[in-house]
Amino acid sequence: MDLQQHFDKSHDGSPQQIAALAEKFDGRRPDPEMAAVLRVMISSDPRPFYELPPKLARKHPTPADAVKALLRERGESTDPEEVGDVDDRKIDGPGGDIEIRVYKPASAASDQLLPVALYIHGGGWVIATIDTYDSSARAICNKAHCIVVSTHYRQAPENKFPAAHEDTFAAYRWVIANARELGGDPSRVAIVGESAGGNMAAVVCLNARDAGIQFPLHQVLVYPIAGYDTNTESYREMAEAQPLDKPAMEWFFEQYLRTPADGATPAISLDRTDLSGLPPATIINAELDPLRSEGELLERRLRESGVDVQRRVFDGVTHEFFGMTPVLAKAREAQQLAAESLRGAFTSRSAPAGSPARSPSGG
Repeated sequence: MDLQQHFDKSHDGSPQQIAALAEKFDGRRPDPEMAAVLRVMISSDPRPFYELPPKLARKHPTPADAVKALLRERGESTDPEEVGDVDDRKIDGPGGDIEIRVYKPASAASDQLLPVALYIHGGGWVIATIDTYDSSARAICNKAHCIVVSTHYRQAPENKFPAAHEDTFAAYRWVIANARELGGDPSRVAIVGESAGGNMAAVVCLNARDAGIQFPLHQVLVYPIAGYDTNTESYREMAEAQPLDKPAMEWFFEQYLRTPADGATPAISLDRTDLSGLPPATIINAELDPLRSEGELLERRLRESGVDVQRRVFDGVTHEFFGMTPVLAKAREAQQLAAESLRGAFTSRSAPAGSPARSPSGG
């Protein structure tokens, strides 16, 4: 079927457009709202970003750009979701300054210590920034009523594995050491990550456990990278998916890992390590995503390790759907699930078993 003939905006949500798009998803049909985003995404620049040098790939139109373009088409506002305060900062990291952005909810009382969530954005360790994932961070801030610290990290290929993992763990240590200065409660800290950020969020929990420091009350892992095997069931089914396909993931691994042997390390292949004693987890997956099977595997391994875990697969949506709330109802549902998980953890206030009460020093 000729995909392009159904990519006029007048076809949004039509059976013909959805059927055309289904060819990219092993016959599975995208949600009509998702189809509209895909139409804009593919039409804006059909060239795969992974065919470009990394510096140019970082300038390639993103799914967030597609959402804004769709809103402009409809004559709707592209202004970001309002929060109470946004503050860009730099903190010390193992390889130099780390950029962070601190979000505070509008209704925060000056004398009230709020819970804190460290948010780690995606981008395959290569592309994207705090700005790219601004929508997700703002939504978590408001829906979970918490301070959100969104962290950047050194990116590949300029900085190979484990640079990004080191930076995100350094950002976590900074958060628990400086939460009170932000107006946050250092005893109520959680972690959220998307895609590569989901991988690093889980690894932060592993590192905190192994270092004997306080670890997060809860981990929200949104379509996390949890393995190095690009021949899983969902990789085979979604080999040509958008906006993430099998060649894109292989390119990300090639850019970030020093050698293929790094892919077998616990920081990449999360199923190859002891997951016991980790904080409760919420895993969010998309049906039309090569990483779907990894979420299933991670859920099973966490359960086998005695970790409390819930997982939901959202039908008809793709990788990167989580931040598309202005145009996608299922993104709003997913964010609500994440927020409810965080609020529940913050309300319980109980540290995970085996987690020391002390916080490390840091600056």
